[in-house]
Amino acid sequence: MRVAADWKDYEIIDTSNGEKLERWGKEFFIRPDPQVIWHTPHQHPSWNQIHAHYHRSNSGGGSWEFLKPIQSPKTISYKGLRFKIEPTGFKHMGLFPEQAVNWDYFRELIQSSERPIQVLNLFSYTGGATLSCAAAGASVCHVDASKGIVSWARENAVLSKLSDRPIRWIIDDCEKFVMREIRRGRKYDAIIMDPPSYGRGPGGEVWKLEDKIYDLLNLCSQVLSDQPLFFALNSYTTGLSPSVMSYLLGTTVGTRFRSITADEIGLPVSNSGFVLPCGSTAIAVNEI
Repeated sequence: MRVAADWKDYEIIDTSNGEKLERWGKEFFIRPDPQVIWHTPHQHPSWNQIHAHYHRSNSGGGSWEFLKPIQSPKTISYKGLRFKIEPTGFKHMGLFPEQAVNWDYFRELIQSSERPIQVLNLFSYTGGATLSCAAAGASVCHVDASKGIVSWARENAVLSKLSDRPIRWIIDDCEKFVMREIRRGRKYDAIIMDPPSYGRGPGGEVWKLEDKIYDLLNLCSQVLSDQPLFFALNSYTTGLSPSVMSYLLGTTVGTRFRSITADEIGLPVSNSGFVLPCGSTAIAVNEI
């Protein structure tokens, strides 16, 4: 497992009974996590010092219970990048901290390549990977179907002092955008994909990962440059193991790369000393 262990402004303090106790900056939150199937006792004092608690509803979704005043929005930092953080109606806080282990790797690959790199970031959310690649010197095309999320990502670029970098901000259905890029003949040296398990595009298009991912990977193979640097596929879908993701890359874009690795990614839990798994990433690479 690859672990995002370098955070200062974020921490998983403890986990129990389907929930994780987190610190974002100086504030404490409890959020649900389906991976937490153990029932360890709530011995850490911060369980009783929380600012907000997200409760799932039996009918789907959920809501926040605010127990103390919070700073919203607030910002947290990671290795020179800054991100706006605030509770959303979908339990998220505007960032997936476990992805920092991938941001570091992307930055290392780009900086070690010693050539201009064009990156396509699909399902790019609030821009963690986009900003990491831009900070490393790459030109980035950032694509997400949500206007509000792309606006949030642009705010993060301003906070990180990267708004002057060559970043294209695109609000579009990712599959349709790639198809247009194929027609335009545009090519990319690196592609990052962080697709949801299920979602809808700006025109109501239904996305279900198991049904769509193979065809999208094949489409993406047509926008890879003649000398691609890397291709990264992230997943939070329970049934999509690292081995399955590696197989997907191997049978689609993998023929363009020298090696493919696939691992779980995770975050350390301070109180237990263990690591909480937070999804998987498969990466095909040509350099390093």
